[in-house]
Amino acid sequence: MAHRPRRTFRQRRVDSSDSDVEQSADLGAPGEQAAPDASEERPPSREGRAEVADRPHRGRGSRGRGRGRVWASSRRNLGAAPRGDVGPGQPDEENETHHSSGSKDDQSSSSDSSSSMEEKEFTSIVNIPDEAFIQAARRKREMARAQDDYIALDGKHTSAVSGIERNSDEDAKSEPDDHEERIPFTPKPQTLKQRMFEETTSRNGETSEDSQEEENQNIWEQQQMRKAVKMIKGRNIDLSHSREPQTVRKFDTSISFPPINLELIKKQLNTRLTLLQDTHRSHLREYEKCKQDVKSSKSTIQNLENSSDQALNYKFYKSMKIYVDNLIDCLNEKIVIIQEIESSMHTLLSKQAMTFLKRRQDELKHESSYLQQLSRKAETTSNGSLAIDEKTQWILEEIESRRAQRRQARTLSGTSNHQEGTSSDDELSSTEMIDFQKSQGDILQDHKKIFEDVHDDFCNIQNILLKFQQWREKFPDSYYEAFIGLCIPKLLNPLIRVQLIGWNPLKLDSIGLKQMAWFKSIEEFMDSGVENSKEDSSDRKILLVIINKTIIPRLADFVEFIWDPLSTSQTASLIMHCRVIFEELWTCENEASKSKQDLLKSIVSRIKKAIEDDVFIPLYPKSAVENKASPHSKFQERQFWSGLKLFRNILHWNGLLPDDALHELGLGKLLNRYLIIALLNDIPGPDVVKKCNQVAACLPEKWFENSAMRTSIPQLENFIQFLLQSALKLSRSEFRDEVKEIIIILVKIKAFNQAESFIEEYHLDHLKSLLKEV
Repeated sequence: MAHRPRRTFRQRRVDSSDSDVEQSADLGAPGEQAAPDASEERPPSREGRAEVADRPHRGRGSRGRGRGRVWASSRRNLGAAPRGDVGPGQPDEENETHHSSGSKDDQSSSSDSSSSMEEKEFTSIVNIPDEAFIQAARRKREMARAQDDYIALDGKHTSAVSGIERNSDEDAKSEPDDHEERIPFTPKPQTLKQRMFEETTSRNGETSEDSQEEENQNIWEQQQMRKAVKMIKGRNIDLSHSREPQTVRKFDTSISFPPINLELIKKQLNTRLTLLQDTHRSHLREYEKCKQDVKSSKSTIQNLENSSDQALNYKFYKSMKIYVDNLIDCLNEKIVIIQEIESSMHTLLSKQAMTFLKRRQDELKHESSYLQQLSRKAETTSNGSLAIDEKTQWILEEIESRRAQRRQARTLSGTSNHQEGTSSDDELSSTEMIDFQKSQGDILQDHKKIFEDVHDDFCNIQNILLKFQQWREKFPDSYYEAFIGLCIPKLLNPLIRVQLIGWNPLKLDSIGLKQMAWFKSIEEFMDSGVENSKEDSSDRKILLVIINKTIIPRLADFVEFIWDPLSTSQTASLIMHCRVIFEELWTCENEASKSKQDLLKSIVSRIKKAIEDDVFIPLYPKSAVENKASPHSKFQERQFWSGLKLFRNILHWNGLLPDDALHELGLGKLLNRYLIIALLNDIPGPDVVKKCNQVAACLPEKWFENSAMRTSIPQLENFIQFLLQSALKLSRSEFRDEVKEIIIILVKIKAFNQAESFIEEYHLDHLKSLLKEV
């Protein structure tokens, strides 16, 4: 009888559970005992084993679930010898057969049986042993341990293996069997070769039986396996046949592996290689696509850079953005320094103005007090002198010293027609003048250092406007859409304020606004864009906005804190600059109304304050003022002419201030309240007529341009009545020629009705010709 060559396997460690179950399964296979010769003589062929492997689960799945036991069958090869089938009524006889023949099978080991065992694993019908069979197998193992201290599987195991089995069997025996929780009916564990072969063939040959029945069968088998299998420490055997992902099995290196199927491995490697090649080709395509995209982007950038119009536009806009950002950063950094220097200059000038104002008021107070004491003669000594304190004496000496210096200066200049009290008492001592000039020089020196570290493109107004002019000429649409005309005044505001730090609009020798460099540069910028600009373009309002936001606020500060309305030179200079500003605002009256009205309100408020604080005309007895050389008469004359000078300065605002404001301030508050009262207290004569002529000369001719006007303005009614009273007194005295002068004054101020009535009443027919001439 031909035998199959025996295979050699590496020896592996035998666990008690594996050996027990394998032995019990071998003993409980009646098919193998019934026909051993047939299996040895006709081993299954390769096709038969493949068929067996392809259908590992069909035998289990085809059995009914209503039986008490589960049978696992393995179909044998068609060419193999027939085996004895076991019916459903034979399990008890099989167990008895296994008990009687168990010892004989354990003691027999030959080369033929070892080779045939491997063949039977693929073709045998596996029977799940019952509890009685497992107990019998345990008793047999105990008897074998008592005799030889080991269980002879192939007759070559050592005592070390038997010791391991003893320990594992004792652990298993020590654990009580729970018939309710653990069902002892377990299938025969498959060897490693069978499991690997079964897993390999199951992937290639899935059956197409009823999926629902197989799933139910698998669930039931999984439950039975979970109850029956004892988990041993050190092993992780996955007996689940469900569709859940299998856990990674850990195999011992001593386990023998089944023969390698080169065709299957080659097929799997080819499949894996194909997948990798496909992935590699897809990556190559993506890489080539990325390379093409990069190349296309570089080409587009190069084309855009080489394009003349687009490149120039981009470069220009980019350069303008960088320039404007740098300009704003520069101005933000310098604006703090500019404000500090402006504040220093403003503080210096306002301090000087307050010094003059306080000194004038103190001197007026002390001089008036001295004259009152002198008029009463209450504190005169025995020799007739007046006892005064040292401070008053020192102030009077200072006043007289400055007056003497002014008289000397007028004599040297040839000015003879001058009235005491009309000069501006704003002289400073040499020490005060030196300190003021030094402080002002330091501020101006700091003013020059503001932009000494800045390039001209960022501090020169003309250069800045040239940058925006280029923008307006090259890209007018974007220029006007960006409303650059509204931004330019804000950008130029700090630079213009720097140029105005040393500018004093209260000095006659100060430069005019139209002569300033920034004013000319802005006018040129506006004129260059008139042809292309729209009618409502913001470029046309650049100068107007600068005047409203920069010039007028600075003038308002001078008016409120520094301007002295009693100073004729300061008033004339301020009026000159205001006329220039208002002429520029005349074309845009609506836009400039607010800033202009604010400035005019400041002027009116300052004039009203000057009338209330600085006008003082005392009234003395006629006996005290009859002598023109007396101190009372001189003081009264100076105060009258000082009030008249303020009256003239107020009326100089004609055309700038509203007529209603001038009527109220000049005529109502000053003329009627102070000047006429002083004239009424004066002795009628040529001096009174001279003063009335000066008052009439101050009145604006614009008020009397209406030829149909026969009666003067209402605010002059008191002045007209005083003229008529003076004319009546003079007509009865030796100064009859002065009556003619008074009639001329009445005609000048359009008081025709009053003049005719006076001539007819007092039969002054020789003066009727004066009315006809007009």
